[in-house]
Amino acid sequence: MSTQNRPVSRRTFLGKLGWGAAALAAPAGLAAAGAGGKRPPNLVFFLADDLGWRDTSLYGSTFYETPNIDRLARRGMRFTNAYAANPLCSPTRASIMTGLYPARIGITAPVCHIAPVVLEETLQPAAPPWRKALIAWSATRLDLPYFTLAEALQSAGYATGHFGKWHLGREPYDPLHQGFDSDIPHWPGPGPAGSYIAPWRFPNFKGKPGEHIEDRMGREAVRFIRKHRDKPFFLNYWCFSVHSPYGAKKDLIAKYRAKAAAHPDNPQRNPIMGAMVESLDDNVGRVVRALDELGLTDNTIIVFFSDNGGVHWAEEKTGPAPVTSNAPLRGGKATIYEGGTREPLVVVWPGVVRPGSVSNEIVSSIDFYPSILEMLEMKPRPDQQFDGISIVPALKGGRLKRDAVFCDFPHYVIRTGNLPSSYVRRGDWKLIRFYADGVGGKDRFELYNLREDIGEEHNLAERYPERVRALDALIAKHLAEIKAVIPKPNPAYDPKCLPPDRVRPVAGWTPSGYCTLTLEGGALEVRSLGKDPFVSTSGPFPRKPGPFLIRFRMTTDAPGNGQVFWQGAPARPFHHTRSVGFVPKRDGRWHEYEVRVPIETPLTALRIDPATGPGRIAFDWIRVYGADGTVLRAWEFAPDVPKRR
Repeated sequence: MSTQNRPVSRRTFLGKLGWGAAALAAPAGLAAAGAGGKRPPNLVFFLADDLGWRDTSLYGSTFYETPNIDRLARRGMRFTNAYAANPLCSPTRASIMTGLYPARIGITAPVCHIAPVVLEETLQPAAPPWRKALIAWSATRLDLPYFTLAEALQSAGYATGHFGKWHLGREPYDPLHQGFDSDIPHWPGPGPAGSYIAPWRFPNFKGKPGEHIEDRMGREAVRFIRKHRDKPFFLNYWCFSVHSPYGAKKDLIAKYRAKAAAHPDNPQRNPIMGAMVESLDDNVGRVVRALDELGLTDNTIIVFFSDNGGVHWAEEKTGPAPVTSNAPLRGGKATIYEGGTREPLVVVWPGVVRPGSVSNEIVSSIDFYPSILEMLEMKPRPDQQFDGISIVPALKGGRLKRDAVFCDFPHYVIRTGNLPSSYVRRGDWKLIRFYADGVGGKDRFELYNLREDIGEEHNLAERYPERVRALDALIAKHLAEIKAVIPKPNPAYDPKCLPPDRVRPVAGWTPSGYCTLTLEGGALEVRSLGKDPFVSTSGPFPRKPGPFLIRFRMTTDAPGNGQVFWQGAPARPFHHTRSVGFVPKRDGRWHEYEVRVPIETPLTALRIDPATGPGRIAFDWIRVYGADGTVLRAWEFAPDVPKRR
């Protein structure tokens, strides 16, 4: 594996020297493709978004219908142990474009659509007290010095076109600055703009009302093929499907709704997802048919892959059933388990790959770049190295000489319960390191034999401690080689504090992680666990201008002074500059308090911090008064109980 520092592209290097654009036409070390006058093969790369390992009939689904993807496999090789380098999209996409692990690049989270430009991954300086680890803050752009797969092919004379989702950065980090001649719809976001069905909200790309974005991308891809049929081309079709926002053609939804009703016990039974998968498959077929019709099939390499596992939870827009099921794999998108990174992979290489063949070799998204160069008879630049290896021996029916593959995901994901972690797969064995999740802030480990336990149900770490130590040493070496940002124990961690996913509203008020909230004895009881207990609410409040008067009846034995925070319109986070203090009386009796909120805009949220330490607090009632003295909102926690004295 490479230990090189961040590579510098020839484009950037020559630009610094002031050399002209003509010097970029034939980068040193990149062999001219198609020696001897033979036309080099074309390359079509399909990348599905959020398509899980079992989300095609090719891999065993009995709900989704994917005849076109199945036909691809009959023309080429299907892989059973293909991995994305990360369980989320942008990091995997970066690995495909560079042949490097995401943690080496610094992109380990799907944040490449946000406005701030961050080119280096760093360790967060502090974390909430309910988190055990300090995690990595991901870079937000694929930096221009990386010499991408598209740049390599473009420099060798290929016409290069990108269609669909990019999600590696806004301009100037977009496809047109990373080696592609064309980019449609030239969109930096994580999914289609607004919806799958037009009208869309792409700023410079319009569709006919009712047009499906995948159908449009398929037609644009075919137009690109027809335009460049007489020269080598690289068609990079990174599909929007099947990522959110969830939506599909009505007739297909109806088709799969009937299918789900007929098979209610199928773990894959979401009608909208079924319709979305069919539209994805339709356009894979559209592109392949165009190759057939133009007589290009026998000279075109085709790759079909997905960027991460399927969404295994329910979404409001898709109904009560989970979006998909990755069973028998554990987890899915945004998890470190097999459901998060094991992917469908089909490679068609006419004349080389045996049609209908299957490979059980372990491959990763970092392998595509070096493999494609070898398949196209190209060489990397002299200064260029990869973390991936060429999988050409596997494509020819042989074995790969590789020790292990890795995944580094140094992030918490509340929705999936993911903890910051890394894994190594070596042969049948997979070790997961969970950072700072063990006793005393030490790392915790899970060990699985995937041949015997593909669902990762039986943790063998205690049974095989020597194997754990050996595989963990591989993880440590890997992290050092790629200069990864490694999570560390959080010095502010407090086991008494509750994480947000365990905090539930009570009577319209939500407690902080430092307290619990219950309705007891006709009062809203707050039991403070630490230094920052508070309760907050977003109302709703009438859209009336301020100022406001906040009144409440409270008893407390917890130490410290209190504060009332507010949010107005437009909403901004709670902040000490938008707060007013008060002094609680800690004598065991009930007392009324008044706090004036000096804002003129409507009130949108309210927070009461009654103390700064552990103890018991209770509210009898809380009321919000408008500028004219009328009650705008009231919480009477014991309306039928005589008022306490």
